[in-house]
Amino acid sequence: MDKKILIVEDEKEIAELIAYTLQKENFQVDIALDGHEAIKKLKEKVYDLIILDLMLPYVQGLEICKYIRNNSDLKNSGIIIVTAKGEELDKIIGLEMGADDYITKPFSPRELIARVKAILRRLKTESLEKVIKIGNILIDKDKYIVTVGNKPVKLSATEFKLLLYLAERPNKIFSRDHLLDAVWGQDIYVDSRTVDVHIRRLRMKIEKDPDNPEYIKTLRGVGYYIEA
Repeated sequence: MDKKILIVEDEKEIAELIAYTLQKENFQVDIALDGHEAIKKLKEKVYDLIILDLMLPYVQGLEICKYIRNNSDLKNSGIIIVTAKGEELDKIIGLEMGADDYITKPFSPRELIARVKAILRRLKTESLEKVIKIGNILIDKDKYIVTVGNKPVKLSATEFKLLLYLAERPNKIFSRDHLLDAVWGQDIYVDSRTVDVHIRRLRMKIEKDPDNPEYIKTLRGVGYYIEA
């Protein structure tokens, strides 16, 4: 695995033990022994997961949790907060701030690894759900980016919505009127031929041969669909 993990823990021996446990599972691991060092490392590198002790010198764990969730570069990073017995309120606040899980000291290496792998699996699934792949077309729903054969394609907002609507429902055929309601909205009046124009534009941008499309198909007299 090439996943990068940051351990934020002020007790050096515990931090090194956690690091050793994770490195045996082939994770890339960095350690920060206080809040200032944690912030510095988070500015330098994007981590897949942060194991975050709440009680830290200089900057408390809850503040670091807040920093991570407010940083656009780290929005997809997982967070496991480490609490001591009796820190029930802080644990709840941490989860409300966006932590993915918590673990209470003392914990076993096996339990930690199980939680780390579970979160990374879930984050990977969520990431894949944000990107639709059909053939050599990738549609990133969060970033509004479409690439064809790894080359970005510039679409208008309506073209993107139309492509996304079809791509999320592969092999399902939609009439012009249905697409008008779904993409343009029921309160907006536009001629049904507008759909044909936008389909033509999409084909010009994403198909090798717009006159013999590989992806955006027409069922004559019925409507359009994406063939997955």
